[in-house]
Amino acid sequence: MSEYKITVGIECHVQLNTKTKLFSAVDNDAVDKEPNSCVSPFDYALPGMLPVLNKEAVHKAVQAGLAMNCKIGLESRFDRKHYFYPDSPAGYQITQMYKPIIGAGVIHLQGFDDVRINHAHLEGDAGKLTHFDDYSLVDLNRAGTPLIEIVSEADIHSAAQARAYAEELHRLMIYAGVTNGDLYQGNMRFDVNTSVSKTDELGTKTEVKNLNSFRSVERAIEYEAARQIALLEKGEKVVQETRGWNDATGKTTGQRSKEGAADYRYMPEPDIPPVVLTQEYVDKVASEMPAMPDFYREKFEPLKLDNSEREAILNYPLLAGRLAEVCEENIKLAPRVAHWFSGVLLAEENLDKDFSLATAAELAELSEMVEKSELSSTAGKEVFIQLYNKKNTSKTPHALAKEMNLLQENDEGALEQIIDEVLAAPECQKAAEDVRNGEMKAIGFLVGQVMKKSKGKANPGAVNKLIQKKLS
Repeated sequence: MSEYKITVGIECHVQLNTKTKLFSAVDNDAVDKEPNSCVSPFDYALPGMLPVLNKEAVHKAVQAGLAMNCKIGLESRFDRKHYFYPDSPAGYQITQMYKPIIGAGVIHLQGFDDVRINHAHLEGDAGKLTHFDDYSLVDLNRAGTPLIEIVSEADIHSAAQARAYAEELHRLMIYAGVTNGDLYQGNMRFDVNTSVSKTDELGTKTEVKNLNSFRSVERAIEYEAARQIALLEKGEKVVQETRGWNDATGKTTGQRSKEGAADYRYMPEPDIPPVVLTQEYVDKVASEMPAMPDFYREKFEPLKLDNSEREAILNYPLLAGRLAEVCEENIKLAPRVAHWFSGVLLAEENLDKDFSLATAAELAELSEMVEKSELSSTAGKEVFIQLYNKKNTSKTPHALAKEMNLLQENDEGALEQIIDEVLAAPECQKAAEDVRNGEMKAIGFLVGQVMKKSKGKANPGAVNKLIQKKLS
């Protein structure tokens, strides 16, 4: 297999989170709604119904393009893509074939080569078919949902790189605020084109459609590459076709031959005039863009986080923003907060997962309490968990720690009294004598006895130093 070069291009459909559909004033959020309840006469393709372009969808398309470092087309046009299927009553889809709103760009990846964007275009989604044994039901709630279809260049040469691309594209769209990004609900869907070849000339590609998880993208490419190589090794040909992915079996299956542009009989959309933007408008949108993942990567560079920890935090814009605020409060305290975010908040199942609950000042205060040994690291984690439980958000970290009886005893006078009692105990005499003779391993037993007597409230570091001082 190492003799073959894998080449992958990805088309990603991103559902824009506008209030209404692309060409009709109907609710765009059809999640958990009754079938065919979010539909207008235009979506049903009733005679005489004309489209009205959603201005907000254009705005979000520009935002998406800027997030991908793309050139924005100041003039774009819509076209009709003809195909006959029950989930498309008009018999065509309104899309942008020849003059898309988003031009060439590039996605920067961590640990892999960059992937160029060929273009992205606005279009209306089709409806949904639910298949049964001998019939199918049509739900047009999704018909006319505004999409941008992002088309990459064939710059991807491994399944791992493809996954990294899909993950970064998802981050960019979430940070730009153009989609809800719920993969389970199909807010972003990936069509993967894969080919293999022993030369620089591209092999025959297959398209695996409607992948809705990053793992599925990776697994589908791994399977397709292996399947195509096996065919070629047997002297057989790869058929250009559209294939479906079965996540349970981990295999693709043939569905239909791959259509070309001629099959769709593209023609200009006569009912929608050209979309004309000014450079001033694009510049204004650019000036209002929120911080992107690369901004936070640079911001977190001094924290020396490992890549997996940093990327896990970057998957959640609210967490990244809050960690950036902690950096502004006190950058020396931020690494511990980052560890709490990745190792506790994203891992604990019993947390409310409302990432906006604890303020940057509270998180910095809690980190400083651990830094000053007012709390042990374990106790600090317990207080952190309570900060992210809604019932406790009105309490400060110090108040929570006091209420939970977790504050460490650092007063030397109080600690010396406990240490004297421990050193005087018969069961501690041998350990004390060992420490006096330079056997420092024995000090652990004595520290443990002090911790036990103080009910865990003594500062172990301070106890260790005081015992050494007394026994030296």
